[in-house]
Amino acid sequence: MRGGMMLEISVQKMLSNFALDAAFASDSGITALFGRSGSGKTTLVNAIAGLARPDQGAITVNGECLFDGARGIDLPVERRRVGYVFQEGRLFPHLTVRENLRYGYDLARPQDRYVEIGKVIELLGLEALLGRRPGNLSGGEKQRVAIGRALLSSPRLLLMDEPLAALDQSRKREVLRYIARLHEEISVPIVYVSHVVEEVVQLAETVVLMAAGRVVTSGSVSEVMGRADLRAQGIDFEGGTVIDAKVVAHDLEYDLATLEFSGGRLTVPGIEALIGEAVRVRIRARDIALALTRPADISVLNILAGQVIDVKPEQEARAVVHVKVGETVLSSRITRFSAERLALAPGCEVYLLIKAVSLN
Repeated sequence: MRGGMMLEISVQKMLSNFALDAAFASDSGITALFGRSGSGKTTLVNAIAGLARPDQGAITVNGECLFDGARGIDLPVERRRVGYVFQEGRLFPHLTVRENLRYGYDLARPQDRYVEIGKVIELLGLEALLGRRPGNLSGGEKQRVAIGRALLSSPRLLLMDEPLAALDQSRKREVLRYIARLHEEISVPIVYVSHVVEEVVQLAETVVLMAAGRVVTSGSVSEVMGRADLRAQGIDFEGGTVIDAKVVAHDLEYDLATLEFSGGRLTVPGIEALIGEAVRVRIRARDIALALTRPADISVLNILAGQVIDVKPEQEARAVVHVKVGETVLSSRITRFSAERLALAPGCEVYLLIKAVSLN
């Protein structure tokens, strides 16, 4: 695929017990629709695919209108050039892996094809599976084949609706790495649906947070996942800070890794990444404690020095303290009592205490 995507959506749809009224725009390579089950994510992604018809509104991809209720435009599924990966894969059980992949390839017109079967087989590690049928594949293998089949249709946009929901933790990590790799090497734009914070943090560039059928907020992954005010708006979401870092060391004896970011270094457990590899870390605001002096003889491995930017009181006797560490701003949620007892104010020098086991 050549470059990124411009996706513009503004749609409304009434269902029997649900009203979708969602609008956002994204030009990112991977856009995540994020929110709890029942928030409208799947209904919205089905509207993009052409599987659900909005009552009104418009859907445009790279300047081409897929749907416009006012103008009577509603392109059929086969003309939208949108690939779709479902939760359960939906492979053809009577076909081999090679034949399932070939089916996706044959869906694309020759002039529209931008990826070859051999490239997809290599990227998704499918070489050893080509002669097998879906009944003889693990859940992770099935999803890799489903991704490959959808990609081989040479879509202008790839939709993934909770593709890891049915997998165990080790298979989730495996498939996540493949998704990130195919995006990096083929640059196919992806709309990724999930209610799992870790998946969104690892993959997304833009996040669209949904609740009760509406878009609560959208923006970069660091902006949305870092917001500490969403609970006050009735959204069940724990804000924090997303940090882009690089692996600089491994401690194999204790299964720890050292990450370097613009504010210093962090020690984290269980990182499956090579030295020099870029990773993202999410630190929840509630997992950062503050101290006025550097503590000694404690179990916390991560102690960072910073300067308070502001202190914002919240409901339920809490406050959020924003602290600048190097070039990075981290959020700490503490009680208002603690904020006043420590006399925290802009310019105050503090130490941030972050337990390694709390890091995602």
